[in-house]
Amino acid sequence: MKTSFKNISLKILKWTGITIAGILLLLFLIPLLFPGKVASEVKKIANERLDTKLDFSKSNLSFFTHFPSLTVSLDDLSMTGSAPFSNDTLLKADQVAFGINLKRLIFDSEVKINKLYVSNALINVMVNEKGQANYNVYVAPEDRKDKKEDPNAPEEGTAIKLERIDLKNCHVKYNDRSAKILVDAKGFNYIGKGNLSDDIFDLNTDAKIDTLDFYYDRTAYLRKKAVRADLITRINTHALSFILQKNELQINKLPLKFTGLFTILRDGYKINIKAASENTTVKDLLSVMPPEYLTWLEKTEVSGKSDLVLSFKGDYNVSKNQKPNLAFNLKVKDGAVSYQNAPVPLTDFQMDLNAILPSLDTEQLLVNLRTLRFKVGEKDYFNAYLRSKGLSEMNIDAIIKGALDLAVVDAAIGLEKIDVKGILKTNIQAKGLFSTSKKLFPKTIGGISLRNGWLKTDYYPNPITDITFVANVLNKAGTYEDLIVAVAPASFVFEGNPMYVNAALSDFNDLAYNAKIKGELNVGRIYQVFSQKGLDVSGYAKADLSLKGKQSYATTGQYSKLDNRGTILLKNIKATSELFPKSFFIKQGNFRFQNEKMWFEKFNASYGKSDFDINGYLLNTINYFLESHGTLSGNFNMKSKLINVDEFMALEKGENTDRKIEVDYAKEDHPKMSGVVMVPKNLNVSLTANADKVEYNGLNLNKLSGKVGIAKGGFYLENTTFNIIDCILGINASYKDESPVSAHFDAHFSAKDFSVQRAYKEIPMFHDMVTAAEKAQGIISVDYKIKGDLNGNMGPIYESLEGGGTINLKDVKIKGLKLFEGVSSQTGQKGLDDPKMEGIEIKSNIDNNLIFIEPFTFSVATFKPTIKGTTSFDGLLDLRMRLGLPPGGIIGFPIVITGTHENPKIKIFSKTGQKIVGAVYDEKKNKVVKKEKAVPKKKS
Repeated sequence: MKTSFKNISLKILKWTGITIAGILLLLFLIPLLFPGKVASEVKKIANERLDTKLDFSKSNLSFFTHFPSLTVSLDDLSMTGSAPFSNDTLLKADQVAFGINLKRLIFDSEVKINKLYVSNALINVMVNEKGQANYNVYVAPEDRKDKKEDPNAPEEGTAIKLERIDLKNCHVKYNDRSAKILVDAKGFNYIGKGNLSDDIFDLNTDAKIDTLDFYYDRTAYLRKKAVRADLITRINTHALSFILQKNELQINKLPLKFTGLFTILRDGYKINIKAASENTTVKDLLSVMPPEYLTWLEKTEVSGKSDLVLSFKGDYNVSKNQKPNLAFNLKVKDGAVSYQNAPVPLTDFQMDLNAILPSLDTEQLLVNLRTLRFKVGEKDYFNAYLRSKGLSEMNIDAIIKGALDLAVVDAAIGLEKIDVKGILKTNIQAKGLFSTSKKLFPKTIGGISLRNGWLKTDYYPNPITDITFVANVLNKAGTYEDLIVAVAPASFVFEGNPMYVNAALSDFNDLAYNAKIKGELNVGRIYQVFSQKGLDVSGYAKADLSLKGKQSYATTGQYSKLDNRGTILLKNIKATSELFPKSFFIKQGNFRFQNEKMWFEKFNASYGKSDFDINGYLLNTINYFLESHGTLSGNFNMKSKLINVDEFMALEKGENTDRKIEVDYAKEDHPKMSGVVMVPKNLNVSLTANADKVEYNGLNLNKLSGKVGIAKGGFYLENTTFNIIDCILGINASYKDESPVSAHFDAHFSAKDFSVQRAYKEIPMFHDMVTAAEKAQGIISVDYKIKGDLNGNMGPIYESLEGGGTINLKDVKIKGLKLFEGVSSQTGQKGLDDPKMEGIEIKSNIDNNLIFIEPFTFSVATFKPTIKGTTSFDGLLDLRMRLGLPPGGIIGFPIVITGTHENPKIKIFSKTGQKIVGAVYDEKKNKVVKKEKAVPKKKS
């Protein structure tokens, strides 16, 4: 019995071992049997179904990458997006693997992909302002005309019918500029299971995100939040519809439940989703605050109940101007806050806020703050009610009333990094329409006051003390004309230096102002009190101003009615921003106000390597600061040792202007461009400039002198001269930026008696326009008009250039030019390869990337050649030469020169040249729209 049992056991172990070994052998053999088949089919999918660029370093077929699935894995995969994002990354991953249906592979020799694995990837989804997306890379197979008679017959070839999607440690970024939404999810882990090959199926999802950021209109609403998701979604592939059946999310500690429908349409989507977090605690609600406040939450006792409901419903289609409605409701009951067991807590916090954004249109925004109130102790309270409709034209009904001891409030809620004291009182009622265009302001009565104020932050050891602020507002008629604002007094003391402000403003239709400002400040120290990351300011300022008048007095020239006087002194002001790599430094600035003018009596400043010494005046300064659309005018004299234009380029330097969003988008789209110089739109300032040196795009311009100005959003030079390559260049020019990466210029320049060889080596545009100058020595003069566009690196776009002018060869010798060497060789006439040109005038026109040369004649040896024709900025030639024979060149024969400057082709006794195709440039689109044979324009 023992022997029999032992034999049976050995047989079982033997066959078990053989089975396991066989399975292991198959795991190794199957990938070896089908490598070519699988690799070719995967490539076939990429070529037939993807309209994009797909690259990977290597592929591998194995059971062990994602055991026990047979997978073909692609390492270091990258894929670009669909137009217009064909140069931007859509997907970049350490590895993307496709699971293969083993049964179909072995028995039917078919490659059926049923699983998708993506690891350590960047998934970068982008949608531009027009609603065009980068993810439209999949090309659906065309309907076949020769369909099989049997409708149930299986489709031949490779198919994608997924049963599992597995994303591991991915970075998912969704940037939709049309909807102004940015979602940035890092540490994204996702497992989706279901019979994805069915027309209608349920997708079970388990997702985890380490940190999630959500921005709307460039404002952060969620930052660095952990997200957990357990979802069941019914998907209809015919209609690309998603029904949210069981969808439970948790953002930090806040639970959210989603229900609804989402359908992808050809030109957008249809959505009807409701998200709710009902009957949760206020503390869970506060867990979604920005991460810097979470440490405060751990030290604070927070109680109360909250209900949060969010709905998103409607159609989204940019071309039809359709956008869904967004609604938000938040209720808080019986809220209380006590920071580190404060002696007097904040209690009875009640809030009922409802907001609706129809069609995602801020002009239709509805805000209904039914209740906002709380108490601190027995006496201090705050109540607010607000109902508004619209934005630029806003209908308002609001009441704000409260009396707070700020020191008690500070202790109750535990303000971090800031300590405040003082008695704050407010009582304001407003009702009516606010519209700047219609000059309407709600009927308003009330005011706000702060007495015995005190402010200290962690950024500076000493406080601002004796803060007094009393402001009252009155408007009985609901118009700009009837509005009265009085600030009397406003004062504070900092570092022993007092600052006083008294102001009265009335009739905002034609603003009447009466203000007095007096005091001095250590700007650096006061700035440290309000320190902000990425910014730094230092220096000293002193003001003693008395301003009295009306806006119309300045705009209508009634300067005698103005009574503006006083001074502002600045010393050693240094401003550093993370938006700029250089610091702005004002060594000294003495400003004097005298009625309509603000005089710059002494102004010394620098930015980077550039320095400025300015005196002159500004007009309309009061209006400029009071109205956002006001235009600032002025006239100055400026001296400088160096101006470096390259330091002011928009993208590389992060231009901080009112067009910052436009610049930020351009930086994202064109990371390798430095950008053009952006000119403010509301300046009308001219200055007579004298600069020892100007650096621009590799050029050194010396002794600049002339009138320089900014007007109508453009920059101009008038009767300006400077020294370049040891000659005086005169220029009249205009410049206007069209976007952060494009600009237009129009210039007329003239230069006399300069070295042609130095111009070729040191001036890029001359190098490209006059290629023959490479082999020339001598002195020439130029008088040329040219206009065109500049690219994102402030270089000329040659296809856009138009113009014409003359080049005078005063004393030029050409040696080694292949064109003349070829003519000399083909004709057998020595001396033609070494011409000397004196007193020759060459006229030419530029258009569509071509240079049209008018006929000119010169003497060489005993011959008189005449040359005319066309060349291109690409180096192509189509020139016609008549070689006049001695004596006098009356008799001659034709020569055609084609090919390129580097490889000219010479044909004697021929009149047949080559067709040079011009590039037609569209200024509005900033790009070449077509190629065609160009005809020279008549020189104007």
